[in-house]
Amino acid sequence: MIDKFCDYITKKIKENVADIDEEKELVINFGVRIIFGEMPKIILLFIIGFLLNLGWYTVIFFFLLAIYRSFTGGFHLKTHLGCMITTSILYLGPILLAKYMTLPQNYILYGMAAIVAIFSIFIITKYAPADTENIPILSKKERKAKKVKAYITLVCLLAIIAFSPDRTIAYMLVYGMFLQNLTVLPIAYKLTNNKYGYEVYTQETV
Repeated sequence: MIDKFCDYITKKIKENVADIDEEKELVINFGVRIIFGEMPKIILLFIIGFLLNLGWYTVIFFFLLAIYRSFTGGFHLKTHLGCMITTSILYLGPILLAKYMTLPQNYILYGMAAIVAIFSIFIITKYAPADTENIPILSKKERKAKKVKAYITLVCLLAIIAFSPDRTIAYMLVYGMFLQNLTVLPIAYKLTNNKYGYEVYTQETV
C-alpha cells in the first residue's frame, strides 16, 4: 500500500516537472519512500528507544550509523515488517549490547575497534557503495565519491570511539559498524534475496 502510494506521488511529480529522466525518477522515488515509508519506521524506532530508556543513545547512534550506512550501502528487505525488524536489530541491538557488554579495560575496546577498522576498510575497498537493484548507483563518479566519503566517515567514527568519554557510545559504534558491514557482504545479499544494483543493470546492457 505504501509502495503504491509512493509510486503514485513519483508519477505525479514526473508529470508536472520537466526533464526528469529514469535515473532522476529513481532518486525522486527513493526520496518519497524515505518520507512516507521510512520516516514512520524511524519515529517508531525512537519511540521504542525512549520506552527502553535508551532514547538519546538511539537518536545519537541512529544519525552516526545512518551516515556510515548511506555511504557503504547494504541490503534492503522488501517488506515493511522485515525492514522494521532489521532496522531495530541494526540500531537497537548495538545499543543494548553496549549497555550490558561494556568492559572497563581500554585495550579491549581499542582491540575491538582495530578489528572493526580493518574489517571496515576491507568492506569499503571491495564492496562500497553496495547498492540494490531498486536503487542502483550507475555513475562511476558517484560510486567513487561515496567510497571516499565512506573512508572519511570511518575515520570520524573511529575518532569518536577513541576519544568519547562515554563508553556506551564507543561500544555501540563498534558493535554497530560491525553489523552494518555484514549487511554489505554478498552472503547477506544472497540470504535476503537482494542483488547488487550495478551488477543487474550492467548485465542488462551487455
